[in-house]
Amino acid sequence: MEVILALTIGLLGGCGVWLILRPRTYQVLMGLSLLSYAVNLFIFAMGSLLIDRQPIVIPDLSASLENYTDPLPQALVLTAIVIGFATAALFLVVLLASRGLSDTDHVDGQERGD
Repeated sequence: MEVILALTIGLLGGCGVWLILRPRTYQVLMGLSLLSYAVNLFIFAMGSLLIDRQPIVIPDLSASLENYTDPLPQALVLTAIVIGFATAALFLVVLLASRGLSDTDHVDGQERGD
C-alpha cells in the first residue's frame, strides 16, 4: 500500500512539474492542479495510513497513534482542496480574460512562429 501511494505521489508530482513548464496557460493550470493533488496525498499519508482506526478518542484505549488516526492531516487536506479549487477557478477566469485580450494562450503571449 505504501509503495503504491509513494509511486502515485511521485507520478502526480512529476506530471505536475512537467505540465507547469509547458508554454500554454491551460497546461500550467492542469500542472498546478496535479501538483496540488500530489501535495494533498503526501499530507494525507503523513497522518498515518491505518484501516479501521477511529479518529475519536475512546475512554478504554490509550491515546496513541497505534489506536487512532490523526485527524489533523484530514482537516488540512480538506482545507487545501477548497483553497485549490478556488485558486483554479480564479486562474481559469484570468486565463480566459488573457486569451480574449491577446488572442493567444501562451504564457509569454507569443506563438512559436512569431
